[in-house]
Amino acid sequence: MNHVSTALSRIAASRTTAMTDRAMELRAEGRDIISLSVGEPDFATPPHVIAAAKQALDAGDTRYTAVAGTAALREAAALHFRRDLGIAVPPSQVIVSAGGKQSIFHALLATLDPGDEVLVPSPWWVSYPEIVRFAGATVVDLPTTAEGGFRITAAQLEAAITPRTRWLLLNSPGNPTGATYPAAELAALGEVLLRHPQVMVLSDDIYAPLRYGAGAHATIAVECPALADRVLTVSGVSKSHAMTGFRIGVATGPEWLVKAMAKLQSHTSGNPCSISQAAAVAAFAGPQDFLLDWRERFRIRRDLCVAAINAIPGLSTPVPDGAFYCMIDAAPLMDRFGDDEALALHLLEQGVAIVAASAFGGRHGFRISFAADDAVLAEALRRIDAALR
Repeated sequence: MNHVSTALSRIAASRTTAMTDRAMELRAEGRDIISLSVGEPDFATPPHVIAAAKQALDAGDTRYTAVAGTAALREAAALHFRRDLGIAVPPSQVIVSAGGKQSIFHALLATLDPGDEVLVPSPWWVSYPEIVRFAGATVVDLPTTAEGGFRITAAQLEAAITPRTRWLLLNSPGNPTGATYPAAELAALGEVLLRHPQVMVLSDDIYAPLRYGAGAHATIAVECPALADRVLTVSGVSKSHAMTGFRIGVATGPEWLVKAMAKLQSHTSGNPCSISQAAAVAAFAGPQDFLLDWRERFRIRRDLCVAAINAIPGLSTPVPDGAFYCMIDAAPLMDRFGDDEALALHLLEQGVAIVAASAFGGRHGFRISFAADDAVLAEALRRIDAALR
């Protein structure tokens, strides 16, 4: 008899990875498929990071490490949080996991009970609601719009909080929208949260180095210091340093929560990969100047995508403030296709893999990633244009 747990039956597989896997299958069959479905920089991992990984191998650093990460990486991550996000924390308040996703998973599973509520702005990253449901808690959707910058308001937050609310999930810059919260808006959200001490905040800042506007990155732990004892900030090296395969995420928050996450991690993966940790030390503590060039190249691709998409009849997209995604509205095409899944399948048949907006809690549109080679990106946009005209 085939049987899966009740917890597993509450969730669906990631639709972003499903579309990427389907594109790979079609390529294996000989089809010419361009994938804009996954958020993975096409740049090579920096040489000093690769060198650190090789040195760790040569030194025989292939044994277990402390569950929460090596002392060197926790120190380097604390440096990253202080230098890049403005959050001054000791290494004891940092945990290293096998990717930022694992940090989020452990934080929510360590703190949620059935019946608890988690506020999740939509469109959302695909794994947020699934992790909440796996934990047995209830997802409370806070819808946002392109007109509102894909950001929730203080009034919207106040109206959504109940005695059962345990977490607010914030992602800035956001996946799939590229939306970024300015400091003043975070401060306004913080004023609301101060009135509700049962609510914690998970601030996913994994895309913080990829902001295209003026000014420094703003994060709620800094803008609302009175909330510091109930904010978990998640970051990593996957997006900023083109290290998706290394599977290293870092998080910082109150010491009791970091210890709870480590307790759970001791029974799931144990420590993250020792070689990946050595590479991540070099990523955080080594040269950062290449990020300026990468960000400028992403900005050029962003502008290319926005111009090309807005020139296609039936499609429109705002200019994303950060990350490397465009959330595209295709509502005028729904009479033709019926829903965004049918539209996604049509584009896949025409040689471009994208992800339907419904995968992110949205509707009538799709997300593309512009973390692709310039020529490949231009060809993908040409195919989307041709497929929809």
